[in-house]
Amino acid sequence: MTDAKRTAADVATLDCTAEVAAPNGGVTDEVLDEAVALLKGLADPTRLRILLMLKGGEVCVHQIVDALGMTQSAVSHQLRTLRTARLVEFTKRGRHVYYRLADEHVRDVLDDVVSHSQEVW
Repeated sequence: MTDAKRTAADVATLDCTAEVAAPNGGVTDEVLDEAVALLKGLADPTRLRILLMLKGGEVCVHQIVDALGMTQSAVSHQLRTLRTARLVEFTKRGRHVYYRLADEHVRDVLDDVVSHSQEVW
């Protein structure tokens, strides 16, 4: 059959017979779970704001509280979620706790998320 004579049903059938990647893309369930946790960590405007603040380097929890205008308890809850997602790390110095991005991968993900989001506008 020539391309000109193919119907929409023929094209759909051809597309459906092509091989596709495995549902998990060859990634283990453990890695998929970790990826979901990471994406959940990013999926909140407050957490994303915190991560973007940390792109500039270590920031004290008190500075995050002041910048966001939130209670320390609310910020601590968001930071706990970010720690669980392994997006941030912290250091205690005396009575102060300083947060930073966990690694360059997190910085790259943030850059890609922001860049991709800006394509819409």
